[in-house]
Amino acid sequence: MNNPFLKAIELIFTGDSEVFFIAFTSARISLTAVFIASFFSIPMGVFLTFKNFRLKRSVIALLSSLMALPTVVIGLFIYSFLRRNGMLGGWDLLFTPAAIIIGQTLLAAPLITSMVHTGLSKLDPRFRETLVTLGAGPWNILKATMWEAKYVILSAVLAGFGRVIGEVGISMILGGNIRWFTRTITTTIAMENSKGNFELALALGIILMVLAIVINFLLHLMVKQER
Repeated sequence: MNNPFLKAIELIFTGDSEVFFIAFTSARISLTAVFIASFFSIPMGVFLTFKNFRLKRSVIALLSSLMALPTVVIGLFIYSFLRRNGMLGGWDLLFTPAAIIIGQTLLAAPLITSMVHTGLSKLDPRFRETLVTLGAGPWNILKATMWEAKYVILSAVLAGFGRVIGEVGISMILGGNIRWFTRTITTTIAMENSKGNFELALALGIILMVLAIVINFLLHLMVKQER
């Protein structure tokens, strides 16, 4: 079979062990990173929406700036801490999946926080005022607001996953692209294509493209549902 596209399809549908190991490794790392980022970012987005403090505008501006930060810069920043002579060098995290998770968490957090804040800011202000009038406490207000903005929050989480699953700089610098250990879809595509192994790179590219389409489709449905 000389057609690269057909060979790539064959690698996917015959259950090639390396292709699926790489795909599952990417999904596992990115899902873990987004889960950790969401744990901190969603409450931060809610806090920025409903609390006024002195440096609020500066924090929002900083989040916007961090969203545009190149992934290689984040990777280098974390590398400086995790390398042998770094502050966290004794933890032996460099070139492990945990190191990639740390990097991707920092990549996703500003995006999720900013999207949650932006989405909640569009809620009718009378919604919260009504809850206060009805005697709802802070915890009940928070729960009601989260439920009202559930599609906004889910959209932010999906956007965060889409951001990290397709990055290459952090995974390459912090993971080292080690076979059967830290190879992700994007780092393998970059390496295998440069080596001339186009079929494997294309197979992983198809998987990544399908993931991107699914994420964007779900985002579209959620935005439509919100409207």
